[in-house]
Amino acid sequence: MADSMHALAGMAGLVALAWLASEARRSVPWRAVAAGILLELAAALVCLKLPGVKSAFLALNDALLVLERATEAGTSLVFGYLGGASAPFAVTAPEATFVLAFRALPIVLVISALSALLFYWGVLPAIVRAISWLLRRTMGVGGVVGLSTAANVFVGMVEAPLFVRPYLARVSRGELFAIMVGGMASIAGTVLFLYAAILGPVLRDAVAHLLIASILSAPAALALAYVMVPPRGEVTGGDLELRSEASGSMDAITRGTLEGAQLLLNIVAMLIVFVALVALVNLAIAPYSLQGLLGVALSPLAWLAGVPWAEAQAAGALLGTKTVLNELVAYIDLARGELSERSRLLMTYALCGFANFGSLGIMIGGLGTMCPERRAEVVALGMKSIVAGTLATCFTAASVALIL
Repeated sequence: MADSMHALAGMAGLVALAWLASEARRSVPWRAVAAGILLELAAALVCLKLPGVKSAFLALNDALLVLERATEAGTSLVFGYLGGASAPFAVTAPEATFVLAFRALPIVLVISALSALLFYWGVLPAIVRAISWLLRRTMGVGGVVGLSTAANVFVGMVEAPLFVRPYLARVSRGELFAIMVGGMASIAGTVLFLYAAILGPVLRDAVAHLLIASILSAPAALALAYVMVPPRGEVTGGDLELRSEASGSMDAITRGTLEGAQLLLNIVAMLIVFVALVALVNLAIAPYSLQGLLGVALSPLAWLAGVPWAEAQAAGALLGTKTVLNELVAYIDLARGELSERSRLLMTYALCGFANFGSLGIMIGGLGTMCPERRAEVVALGMKSIVAGTLATCFTAASVALIL
Protein backbone atom coordinates (compact mmCIF):
# COMPACT_ATOMS: atom_id res chain seq x y z
CA MET A 1 0.00 0.00 0.00
CA ALA A 2 2.81 2.38 0.91
CA ASP A 3 4.58 1.65 -2.39
CA SER A 4 1.37 2.35 -4.32
CA MET A 5 0.85 5.68 -2.56
CA HIS A 6 4.50 6.53 -3.22
CA ALA A 7 4.05 5.74 -6.92
CA LEU A 8 0.84 7.79 -7.20
CA ALA A 9 2.50 10.73 -5.46
CA GLY A 10 5.45 10.43 -7.84
CA MET A 11 3.23 10.42 -10.91
CA ALA A 12 1.32 13.46 -9.66
CA GLY A 13 4.56 15.24 -8.81
CA LEU A 14 6.06 14.62 -12.25
CA VAL A 15 2.94 15.97 -13.99
CA ALA A 16 3.05 18.99 -11.66
CA LEU A 17 6.69 19.66 -12.58
CA ALA A 18 5.79 19.50 -16.27
CA TRP A 19 2.89 21.90 -15.67
CA LEU A 20 5.16 24.36 -13.84
CA ALA A 21 7.46 24.34 -16.89
CA SER A 22 4.54 24.73 -19.32
CA GLU A 23 4.50 27.48 -21.93
CA ALA A 24 0.72 27.84 -21.66
CA ARG A 25 -0.66 26.43 -18.41
CA ARG A 26 -4.24 27.38 -19.23
CA SER A 27 -4.14 25.69 -22.63
CA VAL A 28 -3.10 22.19 -21.53
CA PRO A 29 -5.37 19.57 -23.20
CA TRP A 30 -6.02 17.64 -20.01
CA ARG A 31 -8.30 15.13 -21.72
CA ALA A 32 -5.49 14.04 -24.06
CA VAL A 33 -3.02 14.02 -21.15
CA ALA A 34 -5.34 11.83 -19.07
CA ALA A 35 -5.84 9.52 -22.05
CA GLY A 36 -2.08 9.15 -22.40
CA ILE A 37 -1.64 8.34 -18.72
CA LEU A 38 -4.47 5.80 -18.77
CA LEU A 39 -3.08 4.24 -21.95
CA GLU A 40 0.33 3.85 -20.33
CA LEU A 41 -1.14 2.28 -17.20
CA ALA A 42 -3.28 -0.08 -19.28
CA ALA A 43 -0.27 -1.06 -21.39
CA ALA A 44 1.79 -1.63 -18.23
CA LEU A 45 -0.91 -3.89 -16.82
CA VAL A 46 -1.07 -5.89 -20.05
CA CYS A 47 2.71 -6.18 -20.47
CA LEU A 48 3.59 -6.90 -16.84
CA LYS A 49 0.57 -8.80 -15.51
CA LEU A 50 -1.24 -10.55 -18.36
CA PRO A 51 0.30 -14.07 -18.37
CA GLY A 52 0.34 -14.65 -22.14
CA VAL A 53 1.78 -11.24 -23.01
CA LYS A 54 4.27 -11.37 -20.16
CA SER A 55 5.48 -14.78 -21.33
CA ALA A 56 5.94 -13.43 -24.85
CA PHE A 57 8.11 -10.59 -23.59
CA LEU A 58 10.09 -12.94 -21.35
CA ALA A 59 10.77 -15.15 -24.36
CA LEU A 60 12.78 -12.25 -25.78
CA ASN A 61 15.43 -12.95 -23.16
CA ASP A 62 15.97 -16.35 -24.76
CA ALA A 63 16.33 -14.51 -28.07
CA LEU A 64 19.08 -12.39 -26.49
CA LEU A 65 21.00 -15.51 -25.48
CA VAL A 66 20.73 -16.83 -29.04
CA LEU A 67 21.90 -13.50 -30.46
CA GLU A 68 24.79 -13.36 -27.99
CA ARG A 69 25.93 -16.87 -28.97
CA ALA A 70 25.59 -16.06 -32.66
CA THR A 71 27.52 -12.81 -32.25
CA GLU A 72 30.21 -14.61 -30.25
CA ALA A 73 30.70 -16.99 -33.17
CA GLY A 74 31.64 -14.00 -35.31
CA THR A 75 33.75 -12.20 -32.71
CA SER A 76 35.62 -15.41 -31.86
CA LEU A 77 36.61 -15.79 -35.49
CA VAL A 78 37.71 -12.17 -35.87
CA PHE A 79 39.16 -11.38 -32.42
CA GLY A 80 40.11 -14.82 -31.13
CA TYR A 81 40.08 -15.25 -27.35
CA LEU A 82 39.35 -11.54 -26.90
CA GLY A 83 36.08 -12.17 -28.70
CA GLY A 84 35.09 -15.25 -26.72
CA ALA A 85 37.20 -18.07 -28.18
CA SER A 86 39.31 -20.35 -25.98
CA ALA A 87 42.38 -18.64 -24.57
CA PRO A 88 45.79 -20.06 -25.60
CA PHE A 89 46.93 -19.89 -21.97
CA ALA A 90 45.65 -20.67 -18.49
CA VAL A 91 43.15 -18.04 -17.34
CA THR A 92 43.40 -17.23 -13.64
CA ALA A 93 40.90 -14.33 -13.68
CA PRO A 94 38.11 -15.06 -16.22
CA GLU A 95 36.39 -11.73 -15.61
CA ALA A 96 39.51 -9.92 -16.83
CA THR A 97 39.17 -11.48 -20.29
CA PHE A 98 35.80 -9.79 -20.89
CA VAL A 99 36.63 -6.78 -23.08
CA LEU A 100 33.57 -4.59 -23.68
CA ALA A 101 34.59 -3.52 -27.20
CA PHE A 102 35.15 -7.10 -28.35
CA ARG A 103 32.47 -9.02 -26.46
CA ALA A 104 29.42 -6.83 -25.73
CA LEU A 105 29.40 -4.00 -28.28
CA PRO A 106 29.55 -6.12 -31.50
CA ILE A 107 25.95 -7.24 -30.90
CA VAL A 108 25.02 -3.78 -32.23
CA LEU A 109 26.20 -4.92 -35.68
CA VAL A 110 23.98 -8.01 -35.65
CA ILE A 111 20.92 -6.17 -34.35
CA SER A 112 21.36 -3.38 -36.90
CA ALA A 113 21.50 -5.89 -39.76
CA LEU A 114 18.48 -7.81 -38.45
CA SER A 115 16.48 -4.60 -37.94
CA ALA A 116 17.16 -3.52 -41.52
CA LEU A 117 16.07 -6.94 -42.77
CA LEU A 118 12.86 -6.92 -40.70
CA PHE A 119 12.11 -3.43 -41.94
CA TYR A 120 12.58 -4.54 -45.55
CA TRP A 121 10.31 -7.54 -44.99
CA GLY A 122 7.61 -5.24 -43.58
CA VAL A 123 7.56 -6.66 -40.05
CA LEU A 124 8.65 -3.50 -38.21
CA PRO A 125 6.48 -1.15 -40.33
CA ALA A 126 3.40 -3.21 -39.46
CA ILE A 127 4.12 -2.91 -35.73
CA VAL A 128 4.81 0.83 -36.06
CA ARG A 129 1.49 1.38 -37.86
CA ALA A 130 -0.38 -0.51 -35.12
CA ILE A 131 1.14 1.61 -32.34
CA SER A 132 0.55 4.79 -34.34
CA TRP A 133 -3.11 3.88 -34.85
CA LEU A 134 -3.54 3.24 -31.11
CA LEU A 135 -2.02 6.62 -30.19
CA ARG A 136 -4.22 8.43 -32.70
CA ARG A 137 -7.41 6.75 -31.51
CA THR A 138 -6.80 7.15 -27.77
CA MET A 139 -5.01 10.50 -27.51
CA GLY A 140 -6.28 12.24 -30.60
CA VAL A 141 -2.80 13.01 -31.92
CA GLY A 142 -2.28 13.62 -35.61
CA GLY A 143 -0.90 11.02 -37.96
CA VAL A 144 2.49 12.74 -38.12
CA VAL A 145 3.05 12.77 -34.36
CA GLY A 146 1.59 9.30 -33.93
CA LEU A 147 3.79 7.78 -36.62
CA SER A 148 7.00 9.44 -35.42
CA THR A 149 6.35 8.52 -31.77
CA ALA A 150 5.54 4.92 -32.67
CA ALA A 151 8.67 4.64 -34.80
CA ASN A 152 10.77 5.80 -31.84
CA VAL A 153 9.99 2.50 -30.11
CA PHE A 154 12.31 0.81 -32.60
CA VAL A 155 14.55 3.42 -34.21
CA GLY A 156 16.55 6.41 -33.03
CA MET A 157 15.60 10.04 -32.50
CA VAL A 158 16.83 11.10 -35.94
CA GLU A 159 15.58 8.10 -37.93
CA ALA A 160 11.98 8.36 -36.64
CA PRO A 161 11.35 11.94 -37.90
CA LEU A 162 12.60 10.83 -41.32
CA PHE A 163 9.32 8.94 -41.69
CA VAL A 164 7.41 12.24 -41.48
CA ARG A 165 9.97 14.52 -43.06
CA PRO A 166 7.59 16.02 -45.67
CA TYR A 167 5.33 17.27 -42.85
CA LEU A 168 7.93 18.80 -40.51
CA ALA A 169 7.57 22.28 -41.99
CA ARG A 170 3.79 22.23 -41.40
CA VAL A 171 3.39 20.78 -37.91
CA SER A 172 2.54 23.12 -35.05
CA ARG A 173 5.07 24.10 -32.39
CA GLY A 174 3.43 21.70 -29.94
CA GLU A 175 3.54 18.84 -32.45
CA LEU A 176 7.20 19.54 -33.24
CA PHE A 177 7.95 19.42 -29.52
CA ALA A 178 6.04 16.14 -29.16
CA ILE A 179 8.14 14.64 -31.96
CA MET A 180 11.33 15.75 -30.18
CA VAL A 181 10.22 14.42 -26.79
CA GLY A 182 9.28 11.09 -28.35
CA GLY A 183 12.91 10.72 -29.38
CA MET A 184 14.26 11.79 -26.00
CA ALA A 185 12.03 9.38 -24.03
CA SER A 186 13.00 6.18 -25.85
CA ILE A 187 16.00 4.19 -27.02
CA ALA A 188 16.69 2.61 -30.40
CA GLY A 189 16.28 -1.10 -30.95
CA THR A 190 19.88 -1.27 -32.15
CA VAL A 191 21.18 -0.53 -28.64
CA LEU A 192 18.41 -2.22 -26.64
CA PHE A 193 20.06 -5.63 -26.75
CA LEU A 194 23.42 -4.08 -25.87
CA TYR A 195 21.98 -2.50 -22.73
CA ALA A 196 20.23 -5.77 -21.90
CA ALA A 197 23.53 -7.63 -22.17
CA ILE A 198 25.11 -5.13 -19.77
CA LEU A 199 22.25 -5.38 -17.27
CA GLY A 200 21.77 -9.14 -17.61
CA PRO A 201 24.01 -10.12 -14.67
CA VAL A 202 22.05 -7.94 -12.20
CA LEU A 203 18.55 -7.75 -13.73
CA ARG A 204 16.47 -10.74 -14.67
CA ASP A 205 14.57 -10.48 -17.98
CA ALA A 206 16.43 -7.32 -18.97
CA VAL A 207 15.39 -7.45 -22.64
CA ALA A 208 11.71 -7.66 -21.78
CA HIS A 209 11.87 -4.73 -19.37
CA LEU A 210 13.78 -2.49 -21.79
CA LEU A 211 11.35 -3.20 -24.61
CA ILE A 212 8.36 -2.63 -22.33
CA ALA A 213 9.97 0.64 -21.19
CA SER A 214 10.23 1.85 -24.79
CA ILE A 215 6.58 0.99 -25.44
CA LEU A 216 5.27 2.58 -22.23
CA SER A 217 7.28 5.76 -22.72
CA ALA A 218 5.47 6.57 -25.99
CA PRO A 219 2.16 7.69 -24.39
CA ALA A 220 4.02 9.18 -21.41
CA ALA A 221 6.17 11.28 -23.74
CA LEU A 222 3.14 12.61 -25.59
CA ALA A 223 1.23 13.33 -22.37
CA LEU A 224 4.04 15.34 -20.77
CA ALA A 225 4.95 17.04 -24.05
CA TYR A 226 1.34 18.24 -24.33
CA VAL A 227 1.56 19.62 -20.78
CA MET A 228 4.81 21.53 -21.37
CA VAL A 229 4.07 22.81 -24.89
CA PRO A 230 0.33 22.43 -25.59
CA PRO A 231 -0.52 21.94 -29.28
CA ARG A 232 -2.68 24.58 -30.92
CA GLY A 233 -4.88 24.46 -33.98
CA GLU A 234 -5.79 21.42 -36.02
CA VAL A 235 -3.65 18.32 -35.73
CA THR A 236 -1.46 17.53 -38.72
CA GLY A 237 -2.54 14.38 -40.53
CA GLY A 238 -0.46 12.18 -42.70
CA ASP A 239 -0.67 8.56 -43.73
CA LEU A 240 2.85 7.91 -44.94
CA GLU A 241 4.08 4.73 -46.49
CA LEU A 242 6.93 3.10 -44.60
CA ARG A 243 9.29 1.71 -47.22
CA SER A 244 12.83 0.42 -47.06
CA GLU A 245 15.35 1.82 -49.53
CA ALA A 246 16.95 -1.61 -49.87
CA SER A 247 16.56 -3.43 -53.19
CA GLY A 248 16.59 -6.90 -51.64
CA SER A 249 17.22 -8.89 -48.49
CA MET A 250 21.00 -8.99 -48.95
CA ASP A 251 21.07 -5.27 -49.68
CA ALA A 252 19.09 -4.65 -46.48
CA ILE A 253 21.57 -6.74 -44.46
CA THR A 254 24.51 -4.90 -46.02
CA ARG A 255 23.00 -1.48 -45.37
CA GLY A 256 22.14 -2.43 -41.80
CA THR A 257 25.64 -3.75 -41.15
CA LEU A 258 27.29 -0.57 -42.44
CA GLU A 259 24.96 1.58 -40.34
CA GLY A 260 25.69 -0.62 -37.33
CA ALA A 261 29.44 -0.27 -37.89
CA GLN A 262 29.13 3.51 -37.81
CA LEU A 263 27.02 3.31 -34.66
CA LEU A 264 29.53 0.96 -33.03
CA LEU A 265 32.42 3.33 -33.69
CA ASN A 266 30.38 6.25 -32.32
CA ILE A 267 29.58 4.30 -29.14
CA VAL A 268 33.22 3.35 -28.56
CA ALA A 269 34.44 6.91 -29.17
CA MET A 270 31.78 8.55 -26.97
CA LEU A 271 32.30 6.03 -24.18
CA ILE A 272 36.05 6.70 -24.05
CA VAL A 273 35.65 10.49 -24.19
CA PHE A 274 32.75 10.82 -21.75
CA VAL A 275 34.30 8.54 -19.12
CA ALA A 276 37.56 10.48 -19.46
CA LEU A 277 35.74 13.80 -19.05
CA VAL A 278 33.99 12.60 -15.91
CA ALA A 279 37.32 11.45 -14.52
CA LEU A 280 38.81 14.89 -15.24
CA VAL A 281 35.94 16.65 -13.48
CA ASN A 282 36.21 14.32 -10.49
CA LEU A 283 39.93 15.02 -10.23
CA ALA A 284 39.29 18.76 -10.41
CA ILE A 285 36.64 18.81 -7.68
CA ALA A 286 38.15 16.14 -5.40
CA PRO A 287 37.29 15.07 -2.72
CA TYR A 288 33.82 15.52 -4.24
CA SER A 289 32.62 13.75 -7.35
CA LEU A 290 30.30 14.71 -10.19
CA GLN A 291 28.15 11.65 -9.53
CA GLY A 292 27.82 12.54 -5.86
CA LEU A 293 26.79 16.14 -6.54
CA LEU A 294 24.28 15.06 -9.16
CA GLY A 295 22.97 12.43 -6.79
CA VAL A 296 22.11 15.08 -4.23
CA ALA A 297 20.55 17.40 -6.83
CA LEU A 298 18.43 14.75 -8.54
CA SER A 299 17.52 12.56 -5.57
CA PRO A 300 14.00 14.12 -5.39
CA LEU A 301 13.43 13.16 -9.03
CA ALA A 302 14.57 9.60 -8.30
CA TRP A 303 12.10 9.48 -5.40
CA LEU A 304 9.31 10.63 -7.72
CA ALA A 305 10.25 7.72 -10.00
CA GLY A 306 9.42 5.32 -7.17
CA VAL A 307 12.85 4.73 -5.61
CA PRO A 308 12.87 4.73 -1.77
CA TRP A 309 14.43 7.82 -0.21
CA ALA A 310 17.22 5.72 1.33
CA GLU A 311 18.44 4.90 -2.19
CA ALA A 312 17.38 8.13 -3.89
CA GLN A 313 20.83 9.73 -3.84
CA ALA A 314 22.48 6.75 -5.54
CA ALA A 315 19.62 6.63 -8.06
CA GLY A 316 19.85 10.39 -8.58
CA ALA A 317 23.53 10.00 -9.44
CA LEU A 318 22.51 7.56 -12.19
CA LEU A 319 19.98 10.08 -13.55
CA GLY A 320 22.67 12.74 -13.51
CA THR A 321 25.16 10.51 -15.31
CA LYS A 322 22.54 9.69 -17.92
CA THR A 323 21.70 13.37 -18.48
CA VAL A 324 25.24 14.76 -18.53
CA LEU A 325 26.84 11.81 -20.33
CA ASN A 326 24.47 9.17 -21.72
CA GLU A 327 22.33 6.20 -20.75
CA LEU A 328 25.05 3.69 -21.70
CA VAL A 329 27.40 4.95 -18.99
CA ALA A 330 24.47 5.08 -16.55
CA TYR A 331 23.51 1.47 -17.29
CA ILE A 332 27.12 0.38 -16.80
CA ASP A 333 27.02 2.06 -13.38
CA LEU A 334 23.63 0.48 -12.63
CA ALA A 335 25.06 -2.96 -13.47
CA ARG A 336 27.41 -2.68 -10.49
CA GLY A 337 24.46 -3.77 -8.38
CA GLU A 338 24.59 -1.10 -5.67
CA LEU A 339 20.80 -0.66 -5.55
CA SER A 340 18.18 -3.10 -4.28
CA GLU A 341 16.49 -5.40 -6.80
CA ARG A 342 13.30 -3.31 -6.97
CA SER A 343 15.18 -0.03 -7.32
CA ARG A 344 17.37 -1.51 -10.07
CA LEU A 345 14.23 -2.46 -11.96
CA LEU A 346 12.68 1.00 -11.58
CA MET A 347 15.91 2.73 -12.63
CA THR A 348 16.07 0.50 -15.70
CA TYR A 349 12.83 2.19 -16.78
CA ALA A 350 13.86 5.67 -15.61
CA LEU A 351 17.12 5.56 -17.58
CA CYS A 352 15.56 4.13 -20.76
CA GLY A 353 15.74 7.23 -22.96
CA PHE A 354 18.09 9.39 -25.02
CA ALA A 355 17.47 12.57 -23.00
CA ASN A 356 20.99 13.93 -22.59
CA PHE A 357 23.08 16.84 -23.85
CA GLY A 358 24.90 14.79 -26.49
CA SER A 359 21.62 13.57 -27.94
CA LEU A 360 20.36 17.14 -28.10
CA GLY A 361 23.23 18.01 -30.43
CA ILE A 362 22.39 15.01 -32.61
CA MET A 363 18.71 15.98 -32.69
CA ILE A 364 19.40 19.61 -33.59
CA GLY A 365 21.71 18.49 -36.38
CA GLY A 366 19.24 15.92 -37.69
CA LEU A 367 16.03 17.97 -37.55
CA GLY A 368 17.91 21.09 -38.67
CA THR A 369 19.00 19.26 -41.80
CA MET A 370 15.54 17.80 -42.49
CA CYS A 371 13.77 21.12 -41.97
CA PRO A 372 16.26 24.05 -42.07
CA GLU A 373 13.54 26.70 -41.78
CA ARG A 374 12.64 25.45 -38.27
CA ARG A 375 16.15 24.90 -36.94
CA ALA A 376 15.95 27.92 -34.61
CA GLU A 377 12.70 26.59 -33.17
CA VAL A 378 14.27 23.16 -32.60
CA VAL A 379 17.17 24.82 -30.77
CA ALA A 380 14.77 26.87 -28.64
CA LEU A 381 12.85 23.73 -27.65
CA GLY A 382 15.98 21.65 -27.09
CA MET A 383 16.47 21.98 -23.34
CA LYS A 384 12.74 21.61 -22.73
CA SER A 385 12.81 18.34 -24.69
CA ILE A 386 15.54 16.96 -22.41
CA VAL A 387 13.47 17.90 -19.35
CA ALA A 388 10.29 16.42 -20.81
CA GLY A 389 12.07 13.24 -21.92
CA THR A 390 13.55 12.74 -18.46
CA LEU A 391 10.20 13.37 -16.77
CA ALA A 392 8.56 10.90 -19.17
CA THR A 393 10.95 8.03 -18.41
CA CYS A 394 10.67 8.75 -14.68
CA PHE A 395 6.88 8.76 -15.06
CA THR A 396 7.12 5.36 -16.75
CA ALA A 397 9.17 4.09 -13.80
CA ALA A 398 6.57 5.42 -11.35
CA SER A 399 3.74 3.76 -13.29
CA VAL A 400 5.63 0.46 -13.19
CA ALA A 401 6.11 0.93 -9.45
CA LEU A 402 2.34 1.30 -9.15
CA ILE A 403 1.66 -1.88 -11.15
CA LEU A 404 4.25 -4.12 -9.48
